[in-house]
Amino acid sequence: MTEEIQRPLDSLNEAKGKTVLVELKGGTQFVGILKAFDIHINIVLDDAQETRGGEVERKLGRVFIRGDTIIMISPSEQ
Repeated sequence: MTEEIQRPLDSLNEAKGKTVLVELKGGTQFVGILKAFDIHINIVLDDAQETRGGEVERKLGRVFIRGDTIIMISPSEQ
């Protein structure tokens, strides 16, 4: 059973090791496995893919995304 989430970073911590969708300012989206994050929500994704309109634009592998460019992180149900 999922632990109670009391802070936003609790939810992000629960998503570590799982697939997440990350949307950036400007509409760019990335899908990948959340490996790490810090208090500024800078994140590291493994097996990352850049997507547009649900279609894979390019496969990037490991990426670092600066937190101030992120507008949404959505944990996958996988």
